[in-house]
Amino acid sequence: MSSNTDYAALQARLTPLFEHIAQGALAREAQRQLAHDEVKALLHAGFGALRVPQEWGGAGLRIRQSFELLIALAAADSNLSQAFRSHLLFVEDQRLQALQGQAQARQWLAKVVEGKLFGNAVTELGEGAAKRYQTAVTQTPEGWRLNGEKYYSTGSLYADYIAVAADHNGQRVSVVVPVDAPGLSQRDDWDGFGQRLTASGHSSYANVAVREEDIAPGGYGSPGPTWGTAYLQLVLLASLAGIAQRVEQDAIAWVRQRTRTFSHAPAALPKHDPLVQETIGKLSAAAFGTRAAVLAVADVLDHVIDAGGSDPALLDEAERAAAQAQDVVIGLTLDASTRFFEVGGASLVGSAHGHDRYWRNARTIATHNPLAYKLRSLGANLLNGDPLPYQWSAGVRHA
Repeated sequence: MSSNTDYAALQARLTPLFEHIAQGALAREAQRQLAHDEVKALLHAGFGALRVPQEWGGAGLRIRQSFELLIALAAADSNLSQAFRSHLLFVEDQRLQALQGQAQARQWLAKVVEGKLFGNAVTELGEGAAKRYQTAVTQTPEGWRLNGEKYYSTGSLYADYIAVAADHNGQRVSVVVPVDAPGLSQRDDWDGFGQRLTASGHSSYANVAVREEDIAPGGYGSPGPTWGTAYLQLVLLASLAGIAQRVEQDAIAWVRQRTRTFSHAPAALPKHDPLVQETIGKLSAAAFGTRAAVLAVADVLDHVIDAGGSDPALLDEAERAAAQAQDVVIGLTLDASTRFFEVGGASLVGSAHGHDRYWRNARTIATHNPLAYKLRSLGANLLNGDPLPYQWSAGVRHA
């Protein structure tokens, strides 16, 4: 576990990088320019190995500390915090397994320490796609082969390896393949109005050769309680918290330099206007509240993982906390990204400023794991003891 001194030094090293990433965020958005250089810089700085133990070459952070940094990255560019989502889950899962003595997990963590990034390929199109996979791995006379097509392969265009959810004889498996494997192709065809640079397009697998040791049972979508659902949700919530933080910062910067106001305004300068001051206060409260909610769930996840990641009572606690935080964080961030426009006139909506991307990105992130379903499950659990849904498994399992 890293000391407070080590953590402070890591923060000091990453903060200028986050600032550099923030400076280029608007231009990348306008040009639809994937952030390959920025991702490489983050990996070089050790951002991909935040949770790898220090004795294995990582930063050895607590989950709470890693999410503090993830919020800071999201404030710079929420596309990148989401793009790291599956990688962070993969590392957390491999860390648990490595601590239990599994050699394959140690090998994957060594790749992480080298600066390798792991993407994902889970979602498929079609009716019932959340419950079954058409993508399959089969044994042939030439060896194991992977075939299929995936949608929303978040972060994979930045990745060195992709963890693919597949079927093998009716059983769910996870297959890790290098992105340069023959037969693997990717397309940056995600056309959403927000989070455009998360590299969330299609990935296709045409007779891709697979090593047997890179096939593992279980994986995404396996039934049963898991910490993975709460963890994956929390990465999205950290991205929203980062947006709320950026909204607060941009609103303050805008008002401080603004000299023009309205004829019926109660003050000569916007920064002295009590109504504008109230709006800034609301935006600041949103940034504070979203951050606090995310870190509260991170604290729960620290307890879950410290206890081995399988205690049923702790898993339920994490799942409930993530659902509660989802409502809080989504509501505050969407409100803040709309209320932001109350601090200035029509010039605030100029396309050159790109302020609309905060709402677009927040709304896009908030569509993941629909809130209405999550709140209904939470209420049924609290009222009647109904089991929580646990939509996804903890990740890739290598025995």
